[in-house]
Amino acid sequence: MTDSDWYDEDTATFGDRLAGAREAAGLSQHDLAVRLGVNTKTLQAWEDDRKEPRANRLQMLAGMLDVSLGWLLTGRGEGIEAPPVAGDMPANVSEILVEMRGLRTQIGQAGERLAQLEKKLRMALKDFA
Repeated sequence: MTDSDWYDEDTATFGDRLAGAREAAGLSQHDLAVRLGVNTKTLQAWEDDRKEPRANRLQMLAGMLDVSLGWLLTGRGEGIEAPPVAGDMPANVSEILVEMRGLRTQIGQAGERLAQLEKKLRMALKDFA
């Protein structure tokens, strides 16, 4: 893994980039949440990829964290540098991290699909009744 792909779309999620940019700006979750006017739990949900901010909050986040909106969403554009690697790590650690992030993304996508199917089922049952 190189510095340039640490936060890219295939390696990191939106939440990973948000947390990384927040930490690089020296802000706690609570501090950033207060500045944005949202609950800390809401910010935590964004960083955990359980929820996504609305467009106006995305723009505010990019400005407050001094990153481009494109980087925050996709990892492309003006963002932060990759975190320093502490000490000598085994060669396969970066491969494991990439695979873990990929699985995390797949799980998130599966959760979204499950929610869509649940909504579709509720509508079908409503029409049936």
